[in-house]
Amino acid sequence: MGGMITLGVVLAMVVIVVSVVIGMYNNLVRLRNMFKNAFSQIDVQLKRRYDLIPNLVETAKGYIKHERETLEAVTKARTIAMAANTTATQNAGDQPSMQALIAAESGLSGALGKLMMVSESYPDLKANQTMSQLMEELTSTENKISFSRQAYNDSVMRFNNACQMFPGNILAGSFNFQLATLWEISEAKEREAIKVQF
Repeated sequence: MGGMITLGVVLAMVVIVVSVVIGMYNNLVRLRNMFKNAFSQIDVQLKRRYDLIPNLVETAKGYIKHERETLEAVTKARTIAMAANTTATQNAGDQPSMQALIAAESGLSGALGKLMMVSESYPDLKANQTMSQLMEELTSTENKISFSRQAYNDSVMRFNNACQMFPGNILAGSFNFQLATLWEISEAKEREAIKVQF
């Protein structure tokens, strides 16, 4: 009778431990999926921005013919950012992919900022209805990108905390859960939003 009770207690302990491990594993999977979903929200907004840029460049091209270098820089930066985004989308949270995307997006923001500064010198361009609408859409998209980045960073922080805190760190290491990379901006000028004034 004593042996049966001991066996029952041992089995109950095993069931509890297995249940806890399954729960922790499922939580890590859920948190990883949440940060990947949050990244996909950034991806949606970045693609929207990438789609706006050719229209913006094409509209500006007719007015700022002498600024060909600026227009080419925006187009080139867009191409680089799109390629980096494609790689990061396939490896959301991966440090090298995220760093490449952050650098590419910084370059694109800089090129767009220069285009905005140049366009200030052309009153006819500022008065163009299409350009005004594109700028309004770009401003809205930039705001959505900022909100999406914040949501992504919040999700990454929750996932990374679960991977690093005991006893989750043991389980995360055992099942090869890699820490995700935050979307961090390193230079002060990059922290400023693109200023669109028309």
